[in-house]
Amino acid sequence: MLILSRKKGEEIKIGSDITLTILSVSENQIKVGIDAPKNVEILRGELYNKVKELTIAASQKSTEGIADISKLKLNKR
Repeated sequence: MLILSRKKGEEIKIGSDITLTILSVSENQIKVGIDAPKNVEILRGELYNKVKELTIAASQKSTEGIADISKLKLNKR
């Protein structure tokens, strides 16, 4: 992990097309502006983790549904 110190108004560049700008600093909060291309998905960490958790749960339920279908007795004519 890279750890940097920045002051209000200073920037951090990630590659050539993403810029993080420190907008304000208070006792326990930092506001960061992110300038990135529209195709770059930006999520808060807790939201990213929740989406990941829900995606895994949904895929497991989908797999369970497939297993349940194989147990069905089909009438052959």
